[in-house]
Amino acid sequence: MELSNEDALRLNVLLANELQAVRIDEGKMLLHALSARGEMSIRLHPNCRDERYIRQVKELLSGYVLGSPGGYPVYLQRWTRMGQARGGNLEQLLLLGEPEAVAAVVHAPDLTPELARRAWWALQNAAHARQMLQHPAVRDSAFGVELAAFLIEFLPFEEEALTQAETVRLVLQPGLIDAASRAALWRKSQHKNAYLLGFLWGAADDLPAPVAAHPALPELSMRLHGLEANPCASTLLRLYSSAGQSFLQLAERLLKNLNNQEVVSLWVELVGAYYAAAVPSGVAQASLESLLAEAQQLSQQAPCAEVLARLPRLSAQLQAVLVLGRLSYAVLRPVFSNSDAIGSLMRKKLSGVSTPVSEQLKLLQAPLAF
Repeated sequence: MELSNEDALRLNVLLANELQAVRIDEGKMLLHALSARGEMSIRLHPNCRDERYIRQVKELLSGYVLGSPGGYPVYLQRWTRMGQARGGNLEQLLLLGEPEAVAAVVHAPDLTPELARRAWWALQNAAHARQMLQHPAVRDSAFGVELAAFLIEFLPFEEEALTQAETVRLVLQPGLIDAASRAALWRKSQHKNAYLLGFLWGAADDLPAPVAAHPALPELSMRLHGLEANPCASTLLRLYSSAGQSFLQLAERLLKNLNNQEVVSLWVELVGAYYAAAVPSGVAQASLESLLAEAQQLSQQAPCAEVLARLPRLSAQLQAVLVLGRLSYAVLRPVFSNSDAIGSLMRKKLSGVSTPVSEQLKLLQAPLAF
């Protein structure tokens, strides 16, 4: 079967223009095209089953654009989402009317704001918006603001907690939303732990409604004067600042209420990353029992040994920092490898990890005695 004469003529005339993107509404049998002059549409007149006719249309597009009627290899979905498409053919991929080809452009490492705009016209969905906001060039463009606005509007419809957290993290990137939108998102997060996790992820040192710095911060700063380049000292000063105490308070609150294994794993990664600079280089991941047992020994090694020499009575606090800084999935593996529990049952099974970790968080908010 071939395309109807009317459709073949119209499509060839259309392709003679300098097109920027093509999309096909298979339900309405409409082909839409975007050019510098605006949008154009062609109503298709199938002379066989619709799905077969659409395939013939895509073969015509592919033959014209790529010189091959085979079309885009839609079966290479994983390859596409690993960002393997690159180079000068990205513009051509947007002319194929193939959603998987649009995904290849969205995931391409050399995506530009203009290509992102065209890809967005071709296929709008939240997954594409999140992916494009991970590109610095798109994030820092005016189009990035548009994508962030879409994600905030769509956020109530996201069902997966991890996706909600990632969305919040992405829109919190500098310059994407205004202060009013940020405040509104924070208010909603008071009833959504996944949103709060997104704030912990995307605004660790700039959380809304910050708590006061620890009362001992001035004394601590004085005693650590001259050690600003020491990562253990800088981590200690960071955690006793207003931002650091706010992080601790939110982290502790979340630990009590996380509902599934994915978000617990993310929480562990975020807390571990926040304090990781204080950990001596080359120290391996380990179970929680090992972290607790090794903390005292590590506190006597660089970079924390220099801090401990000035603050010997803060040994327990330094050890808490080292425990938190080594948190990884390794502390969860003994529980999660044998259980797929969620909710309150998961939290009960995880208490052997969460209780000691919570004690470290509390210790770093408690009064200090020098």
